[in-house]
Amino acid sequence: MQDLKYLSAYLVPISAFIGIALGGLFMYLTVGFVFGLIPLLEVLSLHDTSNLDDESKKRKAGNNWFTFLLYLNIPIVYGVLIYALFTVTQNNLQIYEFIGLFLTTGIVLGSNGINVAHELGHRHKTSEKTMAKILLLPSFYMHFFIEHNFGHHLNAATPEDPATARYNQSLYSFWITSVFRQYFSAWKIQLNLLRQEKISFFNIKNDMLWYVLFQSSYLLIIFFVFGDDGGLLALLAGITGFLLLETINYIEHYGLLRLKRPSGRYERVSEIHSWNSNHLFGRIMLYELTRHSDHHYRSSKEYQLLDYHDISPQLPYGYPTSMVLAALPPLWFSIINKHIPKQMIPVKK
Repeated sequence: MQDLKYLSAYLVPISAFIGIALGGLFMYLTVGFVFGLIPLLEVLSLHDTSNLDDESKKRKAGNNWFTFLLYLNIPIVYGVLIYALFTVTQNNLQIYEFIGLFLTTGIVLGSNGINVAHELGHRHKTSEKTMAKILLLPSFYMHFFIEHNFGHHLNAATPEDPATARYNQSLYSFWITSVFRQYFSAWKIQLNLLRQEKISFFNIKNDMLWYVLFQSSYLLIIFFVFGDDGGLLALLAGITGFLLLETINYIEHYGLLRLKRPSGRYERVSEIHSWNSNHLFGRIMLYELTRHSDHHYRSSKEYQLLDYHDISPQLPYGYPTSMVLAALPPLWFSIINKHIPKQMIPVKK
């Protein structure tokens, strides 16, 4: 029965289907659920710091059930997207309904799309890596596959990493720096890979070119099939999706820094370089993403096997609640800054 807990991750798209079907103010049902009810339930939920014993790990490692739960998100995410597109083209929506619709769709693209893509993108099977890219497509963030795997995991918690928020950097400033720096970083990584293999820019192995082609074609097809309203919905939902991801990125490493050794090289990534949370409800809703410290320590580890490390920096609240707090920078700074290890806080000049 305990393995069924991850089914709760589908509550987000279920709320989306219900809200879209009912229309009107119910278009905001998912917004209220994700940024209102979930943080409340998370605050009230237990902290579970326990780790699996060796026998349980053996049973759960490579278990097809946990993998199936990830795969199922592909038809669900695209089902919500298509439902939203038909809704906007076949109904004369009020402006407030349209806003609620693209926010709802974007939340699903971020929570059940990009979040699951992140997990699948670390798998070894080519088919699973392809699924990750399919889930990144409607958020226009296919470059995340390259930058995250070949950039972020190498540079996390350093000034060189676009996805690590600086001490006292606001969420809104981070959105701008992270979005653009990650995109250019992905291109830089791609060009270096081509250069190493002595391959020309216009080559089938230039994944970044494929991503531009796929994402442009996707948006053009939607504009052609569903008209301007459908195209605008897809565009705004995609932006909402990747900003949701960037908000998670902001929380995961905010203010944490790897120290430089006398040699000038950074210390190795360890359990102290990511924020961890053991709030149970947030954990299972995000497929254990909140045990981020162990993910960076062993990036190939499947989500159901991630461990808690007591030396990891602990967020006073779970990830969903922290997302709400991050939207209010003064409040976020006043709560989180005191939890940052002192040796990582920049010295004022």
